[in-house]
Amino acid sequence: MVEPKQKPARLAALARLPRNVWAVGLTSFFMDVSSEMVLNILPLFLANVLGVQTSIIGLIEGVAEATASLLKLFSGWLSDRLGGRKWLAVAGYGLSALSKPFFYIAGSWELVAGVRWADRVGKGIRTAPRDALVADSVTAETRGLAFGFHRAMDTAGATLGILIALLVVWLAQQNALALGLPAFRLVVLISLAPALLAVLSLAVGVQDVAVTGRRAAPRFSLRDLGRPFNLFLVIVSIFTLGNSSDAFLVLRAQDLGVSVPGILIMLALFNLIYALVSTPAGALSDRVGRRRLITGGWLVYALIYLGFAFAQAAWQVWLLYVVYGLYYGLAYGSATAFVADLVPESLRGTAYGTYHAVIGLLAFPASLIAGLLWQGAGSWGGFGPAAPFLLGGALALLAALLMVVWLPRQERV
Repeated sequence: MVEPKQKPARLAALARLPRNVWAVGLTSFFMDVSSEMVLNILPLFLANVLGVQTSIIGLIEGVAEATASLLKLFSGWLSDRLGGRKWLAVAGYGLSALSKPFFYIAGSWELVAGVRWADRVGKGIRTAPRDALVADSVTAETRGLAFGFHRAMDTAGATLGILIALLVVWLAQQNALALGLPAFRLVVLISLAPALLAVLSLAVGVQDVAVTGRRAAPRFSLRDLGRPFNLFLVIVSIFTLGNSSDAFLVLRAQDLGVSVPGILIMLALFNLIYALVSTPAGALSDRVGRRRLITGGWLVYALIYLGFAFAQAAWQVWLLYVVYGLYYGLAYGSATAFVADLVPESLRGTAYGTYHAVIGLLAFPASLIAGLLWQGAGSWGGFGPAAPFLLGGALALLAALLMVVWLPRQERV
């Protein structure tokens, strides 16, 4: 049973988080308000307005993440070399903000892909320096709390962004099953303001933390990052091969009869659960170990994806999406904090760059395979909508098993 004093103590610990953590959290909040307004309805725009097949949507989403991958690796190393994280992160957020207006004029899937890829390049530049900045700003004892708080702010922004998109779509086209072009364009216009606020929040609110032990020469060496980190990287890679873009979850919901406003409400509930779980889960990982929360989160993920494979009705998709928020709250922030546990302080930027690069590179085959399994290509019609979710569930189970067998209590806190 939780003692009554524990909750006020957690709130006090949250209030004592450094200014950098709060400023980065605010930046992520505003950027996710902007991004989630557009990106959650982008697969519907591609499928409903442009008539694009799932194999092409998988290609766009996969390349979008892979495009950023090498930049994540390089920007992480560069932030270690320069001893500064802030302005690399500002540049990345700035590029993402500048790319968003071009969604408004996109009239082909090729142009959508180009804009989506430019946005991901910005993400590739900013992600590793930003995460390293958060890790540099806190102690090991509050690292999970800091990353959990960051995920909560990020997801709170996503929730608000989805609710804004929901309001716009509802006013523009009511309860229509398919997304229309006017509604999409209006959402894009509204998304520009929070994107600008995100860049300003980071540029004004964050100060760099001095990095000790920076490297004197370029060297990308997995050996230097250590065996525990490399084992974790292998396990995450197996999981990621089944972790296709969430665009397929949106398309699966529509396939089972959920309307566009219904999908947006469902996504808002998902993000609300995610936001509520992230901070307490991060604090819990500081006490019980991040490996346990990551493993538990992946088991939940496996059950969710198997559920999507066998779902027969819209209400089942609603339930699965709500539980999906629990997975993200448990595992996503904990996995990010776990990286800092496994490597020396001087290599955090490189470690985060490597971690995000591997995930991004594998996102390409993961999403492409998912699209091909669903609808095939050319004369081959694929295996149907259940296939990508069966693959994702099986690989998540395997990854959870390997976390228990291969990586028992390897944290270097």
